[in-house]
Amino acid sequence: RPKPPVALVAPPNDPTLASAWSSYRASHLERKGRSDKTVRGYADHVERLLADWLDTRLSALGDDPSLVKARHDALTAKHGPFMANSCMRTFRAIYNHARKSARSLPAENPVFAVDWNPEKRRDTGLGPDDLPAWFDQLRGLDNPLRRELHLLILLSGSRPDPIKKIRLEHVDLRKRQLFVPNPKGGEQKAFVIPLSRQMMRCILRAARFGRQMRPREAQEWLFPAESGPGHIYEHKEDRAVLSHWGNDLRQTYRTMGQVAGINEVDMHLLMNHSLPGVNAGYITR
Repeated sequence: RPKPPVALVAPPNDPTLASAWSSYRASHLERKGRSDKTVRGYADHVERLLADWLDTRLSALGDDPSLVKARHDALTAKHGPFMANSCMRTFRAIYNHARKSARSLPAENPVFAVDWNPEKRRDTGLGPDDLPAWFDQLRGLDNPLRRELHLLILLSGSRPDPIKKIRLEHVDLRKRQLFVPNPKGGEQKAFVIPLSRQMMRCILRAARFGRQMRPREAQEWLFPAESGPGHIYEHKEDRAVLSHWGNDLRQTYRTMGQVAGINEVDMHLLMNHSLPGVNAGYITR
């Protein structure tokens, strides 16, 4: 009678990609409070784009970097240059994290073999002369809540996600503050956006439209909608209707800040970017 197969357990010094990813997710991403969107992005890279590698030992990839280079080339051809680069950055981070405890892994990260695709920062911001036409487009949107959403993204310079997820409890009109509890980078990057008069008017209009259109969801969200979470989930528009939205408006905010002569440190604080240099790090936000 044949003996049952012996269950193989990965030695701790040679983890599979699946076990290394599990460790990285728990001890690096989740423990450090990275946002759900960030975790989903990493998971997509590993569990979809590198799914056939999940049971592969990292040592096999470390010993043969040509496999990593070939995968990057294949991803570039199938999914485009940005996705291929992003996926390889994820793999590089997981490998480096695994090697902290799995010291028998090759010391040189196999991603060094990748010929990175050139990446150019998207230049999609609006300048002063472009804004009047954009405001005309904005006024043409049928949904008044979506009009206020795009306007508040522009006026705040925020990424779209925190604005879509504004809870009423996070708005303090008396102090003229909008609290963002979980921005990109997680809870430790929580910050407060100062509210201008135009931003306050925008928020008041959105609250009124929300109560009219979605009264139940409007008890919790500034931009309520008939969606799973209860707030506007998708901010994209047909560019034939609204030419710029989302991070285009964040670029516009930064561009207009430059035009207005706002200094670099203030722009970093307003946009919740890391402050440059050791000296600036002493500033209490």
